[in-house]
Amino acid sequence: MKPVYTGIGESLATDYFLIGDQLTRDELRYLQRTREFVDGEVLPVINDYWERAEFPWPLIEKLAKLGVVGDGIEGYGCPKMSPIAVGLVAMELNRGDGSLGTFLGVQAGLAMQSIAMLGSEEQKQRWLPPMSRLEKIGAFALTEPLHGSDSVALETSARRDGDTWVINGMKKWIGNGTIADVIVVWARDTADGKVKGFLIEKGTSGYHAEKIEGKGSLRAVWQAEITLTDVRVPEENRLPEARSFKDTGRVLAGTRNAVAWGALGHATAAYDIAVSYAGQRHQFGKPLHSFQIVQERLVRMLAEVCSMQLYCLRLGRLIEEGKLTDTIAALAKMNNTRKARQVIWEARDLLGGNGILLDFHVMRHMADIEAIHTYEGTETIQTLIVGRDITGVGAFT
Repeated sequence: MKPVYTGIGESLATDYFLIGDQLTRDELRYLQRTREFVDGEVLPVINDYWERAEFPWPLIEKLAKLGVVGDGIEGYGCPKMSPIAVGLVAMELNRGDGSLGTFLGVQAGLAMQSIAMLGSEEQKQRWLPPMSRLEKIGAFALTEPLHGSDSVALETSARRDGDTWVINGMKKWIGNGTIADVIVVWARDTADGKVKGFLIEKGTSGYHAEKIEGKGSLRAVWQAEITLTDVRVPEENRLPEARSFKDTGRVLAGTRNAVAWGALGHATAAYDIAVSYAGQRHQFGKPLHSFQIVQERLVRMLAEVCSMQLYCLRLGRLIEEGKLTDTIAALAKMNNTRKARQVIWEARDLLGGNGILLDFHVMRHMADIEAIHTYEGTETIQTLIVGRDITGVGAFT
């Protein structure tokens, strides 16, 4: 028995508040195009890649043909996408698989946006067009082994030496770090103490990346532990508009929007699977969905999915209006990843023993949401960011 997938704008199963009516024709096209890719190409094969912890290169090649890589960047060969279209693509990819959603988030939301927001015109012209076609892969190296949530305390150093910079340090949990053609590396200038961004190209001497093994989450995308030993980067590869950690934060604030949409994708998948399963599975002589307690749980799950949708829709509108703040993005990320965890847990429980089998997909989503709940700022840190905003008191340094 395989779950039947439905989705926002297509069925009342997951569009109970008729959010689809709020989407433009172009946004619906992006949604449908990505859904067809997920249902036709991703779901039939992804469990095998996930179980073997193998990067799905054939799916990346097919993803490149969809024309959805660009995170709303204007020009430079990137597809024209509204903020809501960007979110819908993230939602649908994560509905299929969190590894693919994470890959796109690193490629477009972090690496490409760093170049688009903080790079020179020459850097944009060189990198953004091939990255939008997935001919070039990008990575974003901020997190360090000893500084996870406390990323502003990074120790990786950059020392100016004539027309080059010499970079030393370590990074961890760097998505695409072993396969990237260009890596956005954040380091502290030894002269002024400011955090700056640099583009390190594949094959640069002193750059060493090892794939992190033994992950129980997002197994079909590779994260790396990176060692930087006297890596020499030409001045022309420094991001000229990255002058302090505040500029790094501008990139991160935008990606939390996509994470909120991605969490919605995981919750949508889990809810759809649960609804389908409850109608097909018979126990005690009748289908599961005829029991009161099962209906109550399905309705509670639906309520959470609908609330997540409304969060995401409002996020998109705020971006369009230029009103999205880092605290609003933080609240949305915290809310949606927390709710997604609960919805997925309910789905797993409703499926009983079948819930732990990859054939039914829920267990993969349950594992993957743990990483999504943590990266781009943990729930705790997002909570404290919003707490500082509403009280005026910082509970962390």
